[in-house]
Amino acid sequence: MTNSDRFNIDDELNAKMAGGIEPVVWFNPACSKCRTTQSILAERGVDASYVDYQLEPPSVADLQRVQAMLGATNPRVMARTGEVLWGELELDDATDEEVLEALAANPSLIERPIVVVGDKAVIARPPDRVLELIEPSAD
Repeated sequence: MTNSDRFNIDDELNAKMAGGIEPVVWFNPACSKCRTTQSILAERGVDASYVDYQLEPPSVADLQRVQAMLGATNPRVMARTGEVLWGELELDDATDEEVLEALAANPSLIERPIVVVGDKAVIARPPDRVLELIEPSAD
């Protein structure tokens, strides 16, 4: 099974990502920013679905969809470009497609947490950026 075949989050989460209200969080339980984002949502009584993207890596198509939701033209905004692995894979000069393929194959390179609500997404760094999605007037 290829990486792009493994992560079709599941039908329910795909439906939520496509237009639902409940947030979907690409989550790493070892990440303090992810845990803080989770706390912010919980404090506000917001139910969210948490996807451990390292156990269930997203496909290139999933990454492209989230990139569009972020309003980004370059997939590098979703990447941890300072990681040693980024350099080892020589991704600084890679094409956008190569970056997306590398992120799908190496989910540790995906910036976190990414929060999706409906057709919008944010990279919750700092974690209170999640408020842009759940409290749109909180600028």
